[in-house]
Amino acid sequence: MHTFVERELKLESPADFVMPPLNGEPLERRLFTSTYHDTPSRSLARAGITLRRRVENGLSSWQLKLPREDGRAEVSAPGGPAGPPAELRALLLAHLRHGELEEVATLRTRRTGVRVGSSDHPLADVTLDSVDILDGRKARGGFVELEIELVDGDPADLEQLGRTLRKAGAKRSDGRAKVMRVLKVVDAQPLGAKAPALEQVRYLLAAQLRELERHDPGVRLRDDMEDLHRFRVATRRSRAIIRATRPLLADTLTALGEDLKWLAGVLGPARDLDVLLDRLRAGARTLGPDEPGAELIIATLEEERERLHDAVLFALADERYFRLLDTFAASIASLPDLDAPGGLRPLATAELRRLGKAARKLGDEPSDDELHTLRIRAKRARYAAELAEAGHGNKALSRYLTAVKALQDMIGEHQDAVVAESKLRGIAHAKTAIAAGRLIERERERRRERRSHYPEALARALRRGNEALA
Repeated sequence: MHTFVERELKLESPADFVMPPLNGEPLERRLFTSTYHDTPSRSLARAGITLRRRVENGLSSWQLKLPREDGRAEVSAPGGPAGPPAELRALLLAHLRHGELEEVATLRTRRTGVRVGSSDHPLADVTLDSVDILDGRKARGGFVELEIELVDGDPADLEQLGRTLRKAGAKRSDGRAKVMRVLKVVDAQPLGAKAPALEQVRYLLAAQLRELERHDPGVRLRDDMEDLHRFRVATRRSRAIIRATRPLLADTLTALGEDLKWLAGVLGPARDLDVLLDRLRAGARTLGPDEPGAELIIATLEEERERLHDAVLFALADERYFRLLDTFAASIASLPDLDAPGGLRPLATAELRRLGKAARKLGDEPSDDELHTLRIRAKRARYAAELAEAGHGNKALSRYLTAVKALQDMIGEHQDAVVAESKLRGIAHAKTAIAAGRLIERERERRRERRSHYPEALARALRRGNEALA
């Protein structure tokens, strides 16, 4: 199984488009057929995931594409028409509960293009794809697509080539995968300001379930810590929505909330250690002669990280997890009518008041635990405000959300420094003591800096909240 991240830009190509002169060498012409697969409910497409079997020059391989912040991860493995190889199926267990995979579209692509740049420094492949939509062996329509995929370039090269092609007549694209031009999958549309409270809650919960399914394969793949981060955020947001709507829904979602709490409890330690390791790796490179000691610390933590990620995968193989996903979907579909004449705004107002009350209890020098509790209050206030803001486009609420997120992040960085010092103290020994001490001092400086600035961020969040919700 081979994995790489593709960073690309897709453009619409008019029928009379002519490729402009580009500095590079022509690519070999290609002809290949791609047969796309999905579950009966099209859960892969709804999550932004594609699975296809590609045949080119008599060779057959399967390719799974997963969404990433900076592009898409492509996981490929050889395999024939019987179905995707076991290692790819293992990444799709959360989706296979919707039903067995089935063919949903077959596309035949004729590709020409140019590799832009020099042989020593190729920047990107610019390709023009003429695509036929096949029904059996017959073409039933088609389209043309331009694509720029980075080879050894950077995002600036991607944008520059995009501008060049648009000047030649290409148009901006929504970036969808080719198969999405064929599948009739309707994305959930943002709600308007006048949508009933019930529909707003249903929409926001459905978005979090979709995020879990979107990042589940990446968590199983374990090649990018951002998948675990996004997956954990979805559990947090879901729990926050459940908590905030309890005055309206009573115990309707309590069982789901308990299952999400279990899952979050497994995800948290692994994600927190990812963050710490990322920081320590950057810090280690600046320690000069003490860098070897820091590398020993990192190696110890990486062993712990492997154990924690194994625990995550163990949880994702547990029947309780699959029941959670099914319960989540059923709960969204069966939400009772809400008695909320004031909409969801009062929920955000209540959490803002709790945040203000917690802030007033703080002394001039709050303890680390008190600041951590304040962060939890800020997080709850933020998610409740997102409930109230959904679909409204309210500028005052948007400013409040920005301010309370900044507060949450600032105190979160303080807590990260607290945890980092404790972890470093716990694993330091004679060979790593000096490196650990230097890293601890940096974490203390980070704590001092965040402590000095959090009161201003807190005051701004409360002020913005009162402006938006008072």
